Amino acid sequence: MHVLTVALASVASPATPTPTMTVNPDAVTPGFAGFVGIAVLAIAVIFLLLDMLRRIRRAGYRSEIAEELDARTQAGAEGEARTQAAAAVEASSTDDQDIDPSRR
Repeated sequence: MHVLTVALASVASPATPTPTMTVNPDAVTPGFAGFVGIAVLAIAVIFLLLDMLRRIRRAGYRSEIAEELDARTQAGAEGEARTQAAAAVEASSTDDQDIDPSRR
């Protein structure tokens, strides 16, 4: 029975190898060049984000100004239409008797 217990114990828990480092950890790190590359990339992304925010803000201001100009143009067109309508009413209220034939 003892032999069976030893056999089962060796099958149940096989020996786990301990990992050993075969690579020099200093040789696989990015080093100073990697740090500089990542720093330059981060600065470029920050500048791109600031530029994008500025352009989005500018587009919003332009759309607000365009809407305001459209509203002013619409109001001006309505005022001009009223003036033309009043002139048309004035012209249509003139009878043929009011027209001086010598003015022609």
